[in-house]
Amino acid sequence: MNDRLIREQLVNALIKRQAHQSLDDVIAAFPPARYNTRPPNTPYTFWRLLEHLRIAQADILDYIENPAYRYPTFPDDYWPPPAVLADAAAWQKTVEGFRADLKALVAIVRDPARDLYAQIPHGEAGHTILREVLVVAAHNSYHIGEFGSLRGTLDLW
Repeated sequence: MNDRLIREQLVNALIKRQAHQSLDDVIAAFPPARYNTRPPNTPYTFWRLLEHLRIAQADILDYIENPAYRYPTFPDDYWPPPAVLADAAAWQKTVEGFRADLKALVAIVRDPARDLYAQIPHGEAGHTILREVLVVAAHNSYHIGEFGSLRGTLDLW
């Protein structure tokens, strides 16, 4: 097994535009007047979807790093309340938080002293850094693609 190659592929899955869009792709020039728009037949706004991405990624980072980790309640703790609206500052805070946590996950993967395959000491059986990073990559890819598709349905490109 080539550890360097695995780490490179994990980083690519997190940050490279490969077979999916990046966060920067889907939020580029997004109209601020639409942050709180709820696309038809969708239970959340664009900002709530973006904030869900940030919350879920932050949760997994916390799970990897925090020996005192406590599971949030699903789904309530993974989404901002429906009544909460975002302004430009909230949008920017969400984007910056997402990017900072993604950067921290990439640093973990790139750190050769971190064993990607070892059980997370405070985690459930079979939960490794490798597993958690794959969950983040899949979750981010799914919802970023969803954001892009919803943006298209409202002709916001």
